[in-house]
Amino acid sequence: MRWLGVILASLSLIPIEAQQTAAGGLNILIIEGDGAINNIKQRTARETIVQVEDENHKPVAGAVVVFTTPSQGPSGVFADGSHLFTTTTDNAGRASYRGLRLTNQGGKMDVRVNASHQGRTASITISQTNVVTAAAAAAGLSLAAKLLIVAGVAGAAAAAGAVVATRGGGSTAPAASPTTISIGAPGTVGPPR
Repeated sequence: MRWLGVILASLSLIPIEAQQTAAGGLNILIIEGDGAINNIKQRTARETIVQVEDENHKPVAGAVVVFTTPSQGPSGVFADGSHLFTTTTDNAGRASYRGLRLTNQGGKMDVRVNASHQGRTASITISQTNVVTAAAAAAGLSLAAKLLIVAGVAGAAAAAGAVVATRGGGSTAPAASPTTISIGAPGTVGPPR
């Protein structure tokens, strides 16, 4: 059976070393842009940067990288008005785009990234969100982030109360009473009932 592999390899137009290299794939790492929140009103989209690496995790210079935005729904177009942007990686294996012009529709936007180099390919999806206002961006915060904001507000109120209490001296101003904040299901922050 080994002789059959030798015969087939000798008939091939591609050297054995190149076949092994071509069999290995590329990897695309997202350096910046995944999870980004793009502000439609300000017409700003975050710069997106990827790095293309070989199977040994070494940067690949000169790889062709194609960024594709959705043709419908929340999206954006590149400088030429298309949904495709093609570039090549630099010596560090990095490729990027900036200046994406956002559409007026808010929501999740998946940017598809395809890379190719010497017959090897890879693809990945970068998820971003297009929002109309800063308040809409805050609505997309996780429960943990909302809790941190509430804790910060409560802490500031307690500190203000402590300042009033310590500066009161002999005045007749009433002392600050402690504030209780109750946190229920997501989106229901307020005083206890």
